[in-house]
Amino acid sequence: MVQQQYPSQLLERAVQEFAQLPGIGRKTALRLVLHLLRQEDNDVLQFTETIARMKQDVKRCRICHNISDSDTCPICSDPRRDTSTICVVENIQDVMAVENTQQFIGLYHVLGGVISPMDGIGPADLEIDSLVDRVREGGVKEVILALSSTMEGDTTGFYIFRRLAPYADVRLSIIARGISVGDELEYTDEVTLGRSILNRTPFEGR
Repeated sequence: MVQQQYPSQLLERAVQEFAQLPGIGRKTALRLVLHLLRQEDNDVLQFTETIARMKQDVKRCRICHNISDSDTCPICSDPRRDTSTICVVENIQDVMAVENTQQFIGLYHVLGGVISPMDGIGPADLEIDSLVDRVREGGVKEVILALSSTMEGDTTGFYIFRRLAPYADVRLSIIARGISVGDELEYTDEVTLGRSILNRTPFEGR
């Protein structure tokens, strides 16, 4: 059991909760909690209600699995998007990263991660079957694999390549390796990522 460090047990518990957030240590957590204590009651209530409502009401797009306020996300429901091209990414942050480049006008497919046996994540844990279903339905001319240039990303890309192999009329491409090996997509600068999408190449082995 961790010894209580602060004069208030409620403060201690709040710090512990904030410290569980990614990138937040106990010192930062303490600053955040003390900041909330200094705010007006209504402001704190609005803050907590916003977080609770987000958790309760945010949905996953039924088509691409991006986050959305409705069953279909704004990208999938936008008639100006190119429905013949699907960009496959690992997570929601990658969708935001690609969108920020303003170089892609197609649709997305969020896998929800990558194949990683060390972490107990297999193909069945990802949204790969639904990607195959989208291709099977027809109308898709190109699938772009915009995955991180890691061993797990490459493994996932090769697995998807094998699953889509029966659909020979669908072009399977991969973003150009302007991104350093081992880099994650969401941390790549917009210019490099944008050029990598524009300069994509056919997936080797097809």
